[in-house]
Amino acid sequence: MKKWYGGLVVLSLFTLLVFRFGVMDSPLLERAFQSSLFHNATDYLRSMNIGDPPVQAPNNGNQVVSTDFLVSSLFTPHNLSEAEVRSLQTWNKLDHLMSQAEGLPHAVEAIKEARGSWENLMISVEDEKRIAAGNGSASHKAKEKQCPYSIRRMNASEFSDSGFKLKIPCGLVQGSSITLIGTPGGIMGNFRIDLAGTTVPGEPDPPIILHYNVRLLGDKVTEDPVIVQNTWTLSGDWGSEERCPSPDPEQNKKVDDLEQCSTMVGKDDRRIFKSGKYSNVSGRSFVTKAGSKPRPYFPFKQGYLAVATLRVGAEGIQMTVDGKHITSFAYRESLEPWLVSEARISGDMKLISLLASGLPTSEDLEHVIDLEMLKSPPIPLHKPLDLFIGVFSTANNFKRRMAVRRTWMQFDAVKSGTIAVRFFVGLHKNQLVNEELWNEARTYGDVQLMPFVDYYSLITWKTIAICIYGTNVVSAKYVMKTDDDAFVRVDEILSSLNRVNVTRGLLYGRIEENAQPHRNTDSKWYISPQEWADDIYPPWAHGPGYVVSRDIAKAVSKQHKTRRLKMFKLEDVAMGIWVSDLKKKGLDVKYVKEDRVYVEGCELGYVVAHYQEPRDMICLWDKLQETKRARCCGE
Repeated sequence: MKKWYGGLVVLSLFTLLVFRFGVMDSPLLERAFQSSLFHNATDYLRSMNIGDPPVQAPNNGNQVVSTDFLVSSLFTPHNLSEAEVRSLQTWNKLDHLMSQAEGLPHAVEAIKEARGSWENLMISVEDEKRIAAGNGSASHKAKEKQCPYSIRRMNASEFSDSGFKLKIPCGLVQGSSITLIGTPGGIMGNFRIDLAGTTVPGEPDPPIILHYNVRLLGDKVTEDPVIVQNTWTLSGDWGSEERCPSPDPEQNKKVDDLEQCSTMVGKDDRRIFKSGKYSNVSGRSFVTKAGSKPRPYFPFKQGYLAVATLRVGAEGIQMTVDGKHITSFAYRESLEPWLVSEARISGDMKLISLLASGLPTSEDLEHVIDLEMLKSPPIPLHKPLDLFIGVFSTANNFKRRMAVRRTWMQFDAVKSGTIAVRFFVGLHKNQLVNEELWNEARTYGDVQLMPFVDYYSLITWKTIAICIYGTNVVSAKYVMKTDDDAFVRVDEILSSLNRVNVTRGLLYGRIEENAQPHRNTDSKWYISPQEWADDIYPPWAHGPGYVVSRDIAKAVSKQHKTRRLKMFKLEDVAMGIWVSDLKKKGLDVKYVKEDRVYVEGCELGYVVAHYQEPRDMICLWDKLQETKRARCCGE
């Protein structure tokens, strides 16, 4: 009997190894196989009474109790200065928020992670104060912590055959890039670039934010070279693959106005060369003998040096090779660049160098010559304001916030106190980012910290926080929401509101009517029938810039406190739903359309121009000061 069991074990191990190597080229199969092993092992441990598996996320019925227990330390008083307390004016009014996690992806995780991030931050703050009290070296310590703008690895000896990992200390932001110089080689010529996040408790590997897999000899689907892109889903499995060349060219969509897969990939390289359409293509692709068969163009080739760059855009991540655009990968719900903590290069790639640049970094306060001008004065509690503006921002978007401070926050109405502006920012998973953010908040006095980690799916919580601040911390006639990449002409917004002269039941902005939910599961804005069953939404105003009257903001704040507010992960649509519900209860709602709120960039005469990089913000401000007209850059 023992020999029979021993033979069975050996056979099982052999089968396991064969199957393991059989799925190596398929991330989806590999992930499914690991999941199967985990669950089988779990069942076995239970039968042997050895122990329980890791605790799964609680269902919605248990979230209220478990979450309240986990986040109690988020609201524990600390010995903070007056400037530090100002950044928590909304935080301390959001304790009810934690019981409203239902319907919002990542909600429970964001609360759990915030607890650890907050405790570590408070320990760091207390240590810094002790250092300052002891020898005055706190400023030197803070300077050493600053997030680096770029990271270079030029020593080939650091790159082993098993791959290379480059730590990204403060995540990625729009404009960040990762460039590798190397030569594909080996028998297969396959290599992978993975942008990975922080390891999740209970998981053996960190989540993959972007998986870029180059297969020079093809795979089980094709024998031709192919690039496969993918990312993890919220459930921890792989999503649907995107292939270049695509098996269905008709589905070749645009991301940041660039093709998901460049149409030249897979085409006859001699035809490309003769057409002159891709004249910047490297000449090595066209070295063919007379009478030879056509060779499809592919950006990577065994034995040839390549310079490849992944660049973070507004809508997705782009790949260029030798200066040519090759692929784009649109953001999905689980794909958030700020989460990236590591770049991994593995497979048959002989690396020469690796460079990460355009990384988020805060300004060195010692060299900010206009510091006093940029600081926001404290607002007395319940001070009457004509307009309060809440700006969505994420922790490592240091440059965007500085651009807003130097541009439209310098309008006279803001400087005089008629209008107040505050950034609403969640915590980061990275300790260094949180420390930089904390220092920024107490320096400029215009940041409101949120007691959760800043996943995109939780932005609705920020909308609630803006309504709370605009009605409970200050007393504003109107409350506006915008983004940190939007240029807002606050003078014209205020003038328009005065002309409209609607002080109750107002939703002002670029109103969308009869809009339908996105039902594509890969979309960043995917909405399931369970989340919204109807075919259309109620009227709503686009997120880059909308305004509600005080009574609506007050109702949102009150309903949140009494836990009667429907949670919906698209915050601008959520506001439309809340306004519609108030209308059903008898409120006389007035939808005022402002088509000068441009959500896809800048146009002449804008009131709000969206998708503006920091350099664009400075340019728009300079033009406005010089010409006194709302003109776009490049005009």
